[in-house]
Amino acid sequence: MLLSVDHVTRYRYDRPVRAVMQSHRLTPSKFDGQKVRDWTVTVSDGIPGGSFRDGAGDRVQGWMVKGPVSEVEVRVIGTVETFDLAGVLRGHREVVPPEVYLVETTATRADAALADLATQAAGAEGPLALAHRLAELVAVAVAYKPGATRSQTTAAEALALGGGVCQDHAHILIACARRMGLPARYVSGYLFADVEGVPHEAAHAWAEVHVAGLGWVGFDPANRCCPDARYIRLGSGMDAQDAAPIRGVARGVGAESLDVKVAVQSLQQ
Repeated sequence: MLLSVDHVTRYRYDRPVRAVMQSHRLTPSKFDGQKVRDWTVTVSDGIPGGSFRDGAGDRVQGWMVKGPVSEVEVRVIGTVETFDLAGVLRGHREVVPPEVYLVETTATRADAALADLATQAAGAEGPLALAHRLAELVAVAVAYKPGATRSQTTAAEALALGGGVCQDHAHILIACARRMGLPARYVSGYLFADVEGVPHEAAHAWAEVHVAGLGWVGFDPANRCCPDARYIRLGSGMDAQDAAPIRGVARGVGAESLDVKVAVQSLQQ
């Protein structure tokens, strides 16, 4: 598929701040499942800083906006050609060993309920079957309910609520996979449309599980599928906070508000 992205994130401050510093993971990953045709990231009045590719293979770009500043707009515009690899992250270069992703974080720590959910997949024949079974269990246990959770909601809290969004599904699957000895990580990106063909109007998230002999395989419990040509992968991390496309800090006492608009379209090839 040929997908276009127009992603605008606008930060507003009720009192001008002295400066804003940000770190971006807004460049699509380099692997066999996608090829960037064009891609531009702009920051209003922003000064670009250092840029590097981290151990997980993600491009990280620093930005600074000198104050006084009351509003910062980050805009991403680009076109990516995508290919269906059945969820397998083939051709992706990274140096971090998979075992690193067995470590729990606050967001993905397994309580008794998560441990019980994970053990329901015991008996699956091989790690790939185990990963698929875990994704199925998460999809059944947690309904897709926008507004049911917050950005700080943990996997244990979302499971107890029985509802959440893609971030919660990813966190729960990661917690369960790690509980069963499978390295797992959080992935941020974009989705053109859900399994029913409904356009997706927000950034998206899913999980990757490392399968011995195959490598990293993506799973999207929120849509009950593995990532295909409808998905654009940006980057990964231990959890949502670690993999956030935009992280930053404002120097000042002004309260911050956030507005995000994402449009992903399919272009005729």
